[in-house]
Amino acid sequence: MNYKTTNACVRRRCWPVVARLTCSRKFVPLVLLPFLMAAIPLASRTKEKLSYGEGLIVNIPVPEAEVVQVVQEVVQNGVIRGTKEYNKDQFVGGAIAADSSNVFPAGDQKGKVFYKVRMHAIDPRNFKDSGDVGTLVVRYVIQPQGEKNTVLRIDALFEEDFRHTVHQSDGSVESAEYKDIREHLDQIELMQRQNLEAEQERQELLAKKKNGAIQSNAVPAARPPEPVPPVPQAMQSTADTAAPAAATTSPEPAPAPSPTAQTSTQSLEQHVKDLRRQVERLVKEPGAPLKSAPFHTAGTLQLLTPGTEVLILISTPYWYGVETHDGQHGWMLRDQLELTP
Repeated sequence: MNYKTTNACVRRRCWPVVARLTCSRKFVPLVLLPFLMAAIPLASRTKEKLSYGEGLIVNIPVPEAEVVQVVQEVVQNGVIRGTKEYNKDQFVGGAIAADSSNVFPAGDQKGKVFYKVRMHAIDPRNFKDSGDVGTLVVRYVIQPQGEKNTVLRIDALFEEDFRHTVHQSDGSVESAEYKDIREHLDQIELMQRQNLEAEQERQELLAKKKNGAIQSNAVPAARPPEPVPPVPQAMQSTADTAAPAAATTSPEPAPAPSPTAQTSTQSLEQHVKDLRRQVERLVKEPGAPLKSAPFHTAGTLQLLTPGTEVLILISTPYWYGVETHDGQHGWMLRDQLELTP
């Protein structure tokens, strides 16, 4: 590059990017100029498409009581999903359940309201312009819609401790928290369906046993005795003579089962024992409650003593859906059970 060209570039130092590229001897067609000029505004418009502060509202075809129980369980699980600190974890831990929060305006929502709060959260992701230490809050609002439908609203906010600036979520937290609630509801629905099917099978079995007992107790009508024809004297003597011989004749012994059949039977029994051992568990000390649903606040169906054997029907990351020997179905925490010896 000669001296004149260098001075020209210096004079054009405040020119647009296109002029700088021309000075460095890179040819840029004039046709591309409008596209280059519009590149930065286009990128900013794409970024602004993220929706902040809209929250999540969903209509759940489940009675209010069940939704309340599940939300209480999720509020108490200690984690806030859909966000993280420093990009190091998949969620924010250390959250606690709360009855209220100053981050949200008081009394602006009707219905049953629950809060999950994480104090001193550091730069949580997916909140607009967040970059400080503050309080992370998720709010759950439950409103009944008739007897079998419930409206659930979830919102998440982050408030800085120093400036008290409130930052809105882009919807990631609300979606992740609802996914957790939906999985709990699906597990309850599955357990209820299995309980219904088991009860129907039990009723059918009782009906079959009852019908069988009625048929066995039925007495057939008495039939008149048939006349016995007279037996000739010669035949009588022959029968009298053959009777003792028949009495002294011993029946032939039944054939013994073959070794192959015995081995096959033993293998089948062992296979059945192995399969049962895979799905059977024992209650650990000091005993454990059998819950009606897979969350801590669910009702207790019965208290199982240590060593009680249960059958595993459903397996989740934290709970087992089990059946007792008397046919009772319920839920137990995984760490409350141990393998059968």
